[in-house]
Amino acid sequence: MSDAEKRLRVLVVLGEGGHTVEMIHLLDLLGPRYDYHYMLVKEEGLSEKKISIPGPIYRCNRPQWKVESHLKVGWRYLRLTWQSLRVLLRARPRAILHSGPGIAIPVATLGKLFGIKIIYVENGARVHHPSLSGRWMYRIADLFFVQWPELQSEVFPGAIYAGSLHG
Repeated sequence: MSDAEKRLRVLVVLGEGGHTVEMIHLLDLLGPRYDYHYMLVKEEGLSEKKISIPGPIYRCNRPQWKVESHLKVGWRYLRLTWQSLRVLLRARPRAILHSGPGIAIPVATLGKLFGIKIIYVENGARVHHPSLSGRWMYRIADLFFVQWPELQSEVFPGAIYAGSLHG
């Protein structure tokens, strides 16, 4: 068995903007000791260029545009759930790591159902008020991190505060 086959396989879900910046910074801190696989939005091209530790990349459709009907958003999430299932079957991760982009909700929820460990980092922009993703992930994540002590004490008392990813 090679070293790559022995390492823990982690599916890292990259969103856009700040979500990607935080996850890339976290991966740089963790280093190459894990076998990283990446899930990204098809319509966004910058995230892939920021990946410093290589690994297979899976692309899925964005679940929601800024202004859409609930019916269209529901359809997009159903499609994303199907795509997420395909990613999980291909990547076969032992853990899913993300910071809350919409693309991560179906894959993390399915992952939890399959017994995959879920590691969530609440976005650093959230100091006093949780994100919608954070409220959902707090219920299902195996490890839930916040970047501000106020969020831990005021909203997520069971969360782990380990500092900010913004340096």
